[in-house]
Amino acid sequence: MAGVSVDGGSGGRRSLDSEINMIPMIDLLMVTISFLLITAVWSHMARLNADAQVPGPPRPDEEITKVEPEKQLHIEMRDQDKSKFTLIWKQGATVVNTIEVPRKDQVTQDGTTKVVRYPELALKITDEWKNVGSHRDATDRKLDQAVLHTDNNIPYSQIIGVIDAVYQTHRPMSLGSKTEPVSAFNVTFSVN
Repeated sequence: MAGVSVDGGSGGRRSLDSEINMIPMIDLLMVTISFLLITAVWSHMARLNADAQVPGPPRPDEEITKVEPEKQLHIEMRDQDKSKFTLIWKQGATVVNTIEVPRKDQVTQDGTTKVVRYPELALKITDEWKNVGSHRDATDRKLDQAVLHTDNNIPYSQIIGVIDAVYQTHRPMSLGSKTEPVSAFNVTFSVN
């Protein structure tokens, strides 16, 4: 224990010995260290890894070869046309195929959360990917690209419903010694 000696000074008083209690200070330090460690772990776990796959400037160490652009599935979900989705396959700026899918919201309640699903859209996207999709071989590590185009005022639950419908399409992918089913698309979205 730490002690403090306070001399009486003048006036004939006796000296006073007092001990400082270190236990509360050690408790405070332990709680502070625990708090800092836990928040450091939580802030690391709360990160969201996003893969935008945005094309950048060419790298000087790579040889530039003219490659044909890959096909991309564009899904239009506009507020002014609430009756349909428009699926557009594009290769660069060229439109390869356009399909309209009726938009039927299946709304369910999961506790206090409203969940929106689009099963017809999921089936149509799977059929289209089987006919037009580029990356179907199990040894191919690349995914087809799907771009969701929405307006600013589309509810978040509907956007998540469309993304879930796109992720329903699966394909086999070799992961080391085994083959696993993975989503066929990497989804990004564009908002006006």
